[in-house]
This record gives sequence, C-alpha cells and structure tokens, in this order.
Amino acid sequence: MNENKNIGLWPVMLTPFTDEGEVDYASLERLIEWYEKGGATGLFACCQSSEIFFLSLRERAEIARFVVSHAHVPVIASGHVSDGFSDQLEELKAVASTGVEALILITNRLVGAGRQGESIMPRVEMIAKEIPDIPLGFYECPYPFKRLITLEELERCRDMGRFRFMKDTCCDIDIITERLGVLNGSDFALYNANTTTLLESVRRGAAGFSGVMLSFHPVLYKRLFELMDTDGIKADELQSFLTMFSEIERQYYPVNAKHFLKGEGVLTSAYTRTKPAEGLTPTFVEEVRQLKTAQDMLIRMY
Repeated sequence: MNENKNIGLWPVMLTPFTDEGEVDYASLERLIEWYEKGGATGLFACCQSSEIFFLSLRERAEIARFVVSHAHVPVIASGHVSDGFSDQLEELKAVASTGVEALILITNRLVGAGRQGESIMPRVEMIAKEIPDIPLGFYECPYPFKRLITLEELERCRDMGRFRFMKDTCCDIDIITERLGVLNGSDFALYNANTTTLLESVRRGAAGFSGVMLSFHPVLYKRLFELMDTDGIKADELQSFLTMFSEIERQYYPVNAKHFLKGEGVLTSAYTRTKPAEGLTPTFVEEVRQLKTAQDMLIRMY
C-alpha cells in the first residue's frame, strides 16, 4: 500500500464482458496489463466501475482472485452490495479470502439511505472483529447514494490502526484538506477520485488518484505527478486539460470507457450490465474519438 512516500495511481477497474454478457477473462488479463503499462501503482477491483451491483458474489470473488493472480502491483477490492448486514459480512469474507491486500468498505452500505445521520462505526467495528488480519479502507461510492465519512469517524478509524486506503469522492478541496489534517502522520492514505481538485489535493498531502479517468489515459496522470515536482507551471497546464477531459465521465460511463478500450485492442466488447451499449450515440462515439486525439496530442507535448 502507498504510505504517502510515493504518489499512487489506483484505477477503479472495469469488468470486461463478452457480447453475451459473460465475464471476459481474456480481456480482463489484457486490461490489467494495460493499466500497469499506463503507470498504475495498484488496482482497485470489485468497485462501482466494475459493476459490482450487477455481479453475483461468485463473480465478484472470482474476478478479485483473477486480478490478484495476474497483477504485478497490489490489489484491493470491495464487493459488498447487499442491504442486510449479515449478507454483507458474507460478501466481505468471500472477497477477503481472495488474497487482496486490503478490503474496502463502501460507506453507503454501512447505513441505510434514510439513516445517513447515524454513525457507521458500530458496523465498522463489527466488520473489523469478524474479519481480522487484513487492512481495511473506505470507498465513498456514489451509488445508490453518496454517504461521506465524517471527521470524527475518520479519526476513530485512523486510531484503530487497520485502515490504509480511502477513496475520497467529496470533490471539495476544503473537506479534503480537513481530512488530510486528520490522517497526517498515519498510514491511512487518502486517494482523490476527483480530477478537478487532484493536483491541489496532492500538493496538500493526498496520496494520489483513484478515479475513472484512469481507464482512458493513466499515462497523463502519471505525467502530471512527475511534473508536479519538476515544473509546476506545466503541471498546472496539464491539470487544466485533464479537468476538461474528465467531463466525459458524465457522458455515458462505463460504456464510453469500454468503447475506448475496445478501440485500443484491450477489450473485445463494450457490453455492460448497467447500461445498454446502444445508448452510446454516434455523437458520444465522436466525443470519445476526439478525446483520443486530444490525449495523444498531450502525450506528445508533455
């Protein structure tokens, strides 16, 4: 795990499918290699980008185990999607048994949609007791609703000594700064999921990036962090381009990312279980093509 000594890139992994909707493990192996060649320092399997809410528990565990066995970087995973807590424990134990380096807890699974004011700590403590001997982390998954962790909860988890990873989705540099103050000096590292605030958050102590745009151009994020220490002006320029590029997240993700990776020869299909592939309109396809042209230009420039 990254301990704030090196800036990390942790892609939230896609799940490749065949056109018939089955998990495509040959494409998954190529995807792992593609992320690693792009500069990934770790892989976040079984997350929302992986379509975990549309995967069976068997599929989630098999995917995590496959990524662990084929990756050359550390692998973490989530994968608990049920509403019932006992079912979630079963899911988390299954994922923990796959050999991942850390088990990531989805914050909105720890409280119900109508109980967001309640503390997540009772369930966090039960999970830590029921599943010992593996590092833990948090993911503020926006689906089916976003539940941000509070500073008090963050401090208590820091003091537990089990937590190593946080995928921050607050998209607010002031909140991120407060969180970094709580985590300062600990092994509990914060990874920003938001491109717009990314460079400033890393300058303030964030450990790196864990966002969906790593399925388009991880090499540019790697370059961003290299420039941060060598040429701050160019880093600011590249950050501005990456922020504009990241608007494609709002287009038709993850179909658009799979379409892009199909064009790169990584995936064989753009099929997803979350959205119909035909929803990627000709205009959306053209936007992806133009993004490819623009990112290739920036790779040459920077």
